[in-house]
Amino acid sequence: MLISLKGSWTIVLGVSSGIGRACAFALAEEGVNVIGVHFGTGAEVEAAQRLTGEIRDFGVEAHLVNANAARPATRQQVIAMAKDLTGADGVRVLLHSLAFGSLVPYLPREAFPKGLAQRQLEMTADVMAHSLVYWVQDLAAADLLPRGAKVFAMTSAGSSQMLPSYGAVSAAKCALESHVRQLACELAPRGVAVNALRAGVTVTPALSRIPEHTVFLADAGSRNPHGRLTQPGDVGEALVLLSRTDSSWITGNVIGVDGGELVAADGAWRAPVPAAD
Repeated sequence: MLISLKGSWTIVLGVSSGIGRACAFALAEEGVNVIGVHFGTGAEVEAAQRLTGEIRDFGVEAHLVNANAARPATRQQVIAMAKDLTGADGVRVLLHSLAFGSLVPYLPREAFPKGLAQRQLEMTADVMAHSLVYWVQDLAAADLLPRGAKVFAMTSAGSSQMLPSYGAVSAAKCALESHVRQLACELAPRGVAVNALRAGVTVTPALSRIPEHTVFLADAGSRNPHGRLTQPGDVGEALVLLSRTDSSWITGNVIGVDGGELVAADGAWRAPVPAAD
């Protein structure tokens, strides 16, 4: 049975743009109060301030923190805030949507005179994968993940595919999916579900930072059976639907939110061209 999310709370890590932003809007539209973490300066801070107002336009509370979500001090600050704001209700939805990593090939090549450094590889894994574990650990210790809560982590088909500069991120996504499986099993007795959402190719600021993104972006829409790219709102809609149940029986999965893009990725499928009027 689907339930109302009105009055519940979410923590969105990576709230300021792309999929994190769309999911915050989708939850706010359902009446969910938003605690968000973003990291930026200058114009990004101004955009986040506008975002706070836009979320509040849905009639919910919005509290955005400008800080590095991978730092222990940020977790402590946000979890203390969540404890104060949510009281005994806790956090209904945690979304881990951090897309900050090194896009450098492992070995030097043209345009990359130096290969991936150890600190870059470790930073990418820590931000995009391991930080999920630390957030869940601290939220659980603070008793902020009640029965029926949902934990989502954003992964991608890059966890099993190769792009020339995507190696460190691909490895982090593999680790992230492994963390999801482990956390799902450990949180099952508490009635908390943990899943990874695998969005299709989506035009976001994170995508534009991949050096090779234009190469596969042009072809991605035609590979998708729907004839278009995944949009951030598609992911927000799926997240809301999965959150609107107290059941924890859907857990430990990588759930594709890609319109069938991955199953058509071998190139055999091409979306039909619409007939001219």
